[in-house]
Amino acid sequence: MHESPVIITVAPNGAYKQKADHPALPITPAEVALTAEQAQQAGATVIHAHARDEQGRHSLDPELNQRVWDAIRERTGDKIVVQLTTEAAGIFQPEQQMRMVRQVKPEAVSFALRELIPDAAAEQQAATFFHWVAEQQLIAQYILYSAQELSWYKKLRSSGVIPNQPHQLLFVLGRYQQQQQSTPQDLEPFLQSGCDDLDWMVCAFGKQESLCARHALELGGDVRVGFENNLLNSQGIQAENNAELVQQVTDQARELKRPLMTAAQFRQRFIS
Repeated sequence: MHESPVIITVAPNGAYKQKADHPALPITPAEVALTAEQAQQAGATVIHAHARDEQGRHSLDPELNQRVWDAIRERTGDKIVVQLTTEAAGIFQPEQQMRMVRQVKPEAVSFALRELIPDAAAEQQAATFFHWVAEQQLIAQYILYSAQELSWYKKLRSSGVIPNQPHQLLFVLGRYQQQQQSTPQDLEPFLQSGCDDLDWMVCAFGKQESLCARHALELGGDVRVGFENNLLNSQGIQAENNAELVQQVTDQARELKRPLMTAAQFRQRFIS
């Protein structure tokens, strides 16, 4: 039985979904901030936030991301960790992803390794950036989509491209595709690659998100849930809001005797 404090991250909007997908999907900075407050009250440690432009499109514009950051901070203070995303969404290049982070300097930020290092020629630029992130004491999360990418991550870390500053990994269960449905078994290849000494969490797509979350909790991992990847609660019914999905994980963690990690504990753990 794992009794370590659990990190619950809420991913409330993502890059693609709109109000037509769910009326409670947060788009504006004010809506994202309200969602952060509700999710924190339900047990979330971290919010993984996407900025949107006036047309509702995913944006890495530094000013728009700063507005999201400021709105969450104004509403929640320091009760929840704010993680901004560098997701390319098929639009943004590594230079644009890095520029947003350098300008906003959010306390936490997520990177898809394959987006920041699309080829070998990009490795040195990414290494310089990752080390800058560590020097600024921004809390990094590296997103991995397969066991092969986990092996790649380990090589990058051993070679010094990724610094040894404390950071998180996010294992994406299943591939991004239309109508993706993740299963708890999708975690097994990652575990078989070896992650005992790593800080990892999972996110999952579709109606089995709750089952995937529980499986990760049972194995000592952390969990990311929210409308970015799934709109359904554990009964297969459309959730009222993101906080409902967070509450489900909170309830599971309590059943498994895993306390919830606070934002203050999270900062202490990942900032050396």
